[in-house]
Amino acid sequence: MNTNWHKFLIEHGAMLDADIVQHFGNPSAELRATADGNVMAELSQYGALRVSGEDAQSFLQNLFSNDIRTVTATQAQLSSFNSAKGRMLASLLVYQDGADYVLQLPRSLSDMLRKKLSMYVLRSKVKITDVSDELVAIGVSGKDVADKLAAIFGTLPTEPLGVVSNETTQLIRWSDTRFQLMIPTEQAPALWQSLSLTPVGSGCWDWLTILAGIPVILPATQEQFVAQMVNFEQLGGVNFKKGCYPGQEIVARMQYLGKLKRRMYRAHITSPAQVGDELFSADMAGQASGMVVNVAPAPDGGYDLLAVLQISSRETQSIHWQSLEGEVIQL
Repeated sequence: MNTNWHKFLIEHGAMLDADIVQHFGNPSAELRATADGNVMAELSQYGALRVSGEDAQSFLQNLFSNDIRTVTATQAQLSSFNSAKGRMLASLLVYQDGADYVLQLPRSLSDMLRKKLSMYVLRSKVKITDVSDELVAIGVSGKDVADKLAAIFGTLPTEPLGVVSNETTQLIRWSDTRFQLMIPTEQAPALWQSLSLTPVGSGCWDWLTILAGIPVILPATQEQFVAQMVNFEQLGGVNFKKGCYPGQEIVARMQYLGKLKRRMYRAHITSPAQVGDELFSADMAGQASGMVVNVAPAPDGGYDLLAVLQISSRETQSIHWQSLEGEVIQL
């Protein structure tokens, strides 16, 4: 994290661990404010890669699951980078900054993706740069935040993942009540203060992402899921007409020829579940029937999570955390 931005956050009450904002002094109150009020979160759990150069579009088009040609100055997209076996290595938010593309993904995977993408550059006129410390991502949420953002930007994106930009900042719409700002680090303190919303920890934004049903691939879940297992094609993260990319044949075959046996569902548990925890049901003869994709503390206690489950098990069985003797998750 940029040193000056780190200092600013601490001066404004942030409690950080490994450069990720955990909370601003009262985690439970911040979760309640996220559910009921208007809040802002510093999204230091995410990193960013900048892909620049005259071949940037064609380069990414050949590697990602979505059609990069639909990313414009006014439209971002979800996409994924997959293994040759069609298993997701990273889930991505992709948007344009001038002629460049910016890839947002968990900071814990940024260096992995940079190295993987660099292996494909060869003679392409492409440069891949980690700009995680040069950009600040701020998430804002609440029924009144649209009016506040409109006062700053003058206009708002009208569609999901629509983008409005000024000279330095991108404003991305997730929903009617949830937006994300991407701004150069040196300008972030002034924007943070001008927003004048209740500051909350990064986990509050993670909870909103779970509530929206949007999966985030993390180190513990790399290579565990084909895109359809985490509903990525329903979220617009896969384009089936764009042509080849790593794992494309597997993803397409599942869509058109296979029978999808696993899907992602939202659930609740009182136990402290972790990403990558296995889930069990009596019909699977000792094998896991699912896995936790994402998890975050819930405002009313316990934990909300996204979990990929065997569809047949979800329809007929109780789903248990970690073993058949473990807590039954509430779907």
